[in-house]
Amino acid sequence: MIRLTTGPKLGTRLSIGAGLMLAASAWSARAESIDPPDAHASFSAKASGVQIYACEYDANHALGWVYKEPRATLFDDRGAAVIEHSAGPSWEARDGSRIEGRVLAQSPSNTPDSVPQLLLRARSTGAQGTLSPVRYVQRVKTMGGMKPSAPCTAEHESGSSPYLATYVFYQ
Repeated sequence: MIRLTTGPKLGTRLSIGAGLMLAASAWSARAESIDPPDAHASFSAKASGVQIYACEYDANHALGWVYKEPRATLFDDRGAAVIEHSAGPSWEARDGSRIEGRVLAQSPSNTPDSVPQLLLRARSTGAQGTLSPVRYVQRVKTMGGMKPSAPCTAEHESGSSPYLATYVFYQ
């Protein structure tokens, strides 16, 4: 049986409940934001590559695709290859500067059946150069890259899926 009550206590309950819902909504919005805090965009590059998956057993001893690593080349506005993107995740520029990233937030891609957009915190791990001042990397405008649609059939089998994205580097 549901009982509806009225009076001053109900108003208090609704206010507290509404406050909790607003707080939860604000937290959820922050968790989904891929905008870097207190940073400015330094440059961007378009990536073309693959997302690599491995066929592995899960806890129920069923085979399935598990994300392994990216492999992509990033191109500047003139179409010149400027950065290689690989496991870590990491990015290495032609000048030897290199960064590694850690995912801070993600949001769904605007393109169906595509890997999510990401915000990553970066740290320099290479020589001084193009990437050494980078503090954040944002992956946006993703297309493709989801795990292969064909089922995997042998443990450690490798599969890949092509993807495109834009990477924005922030200082």
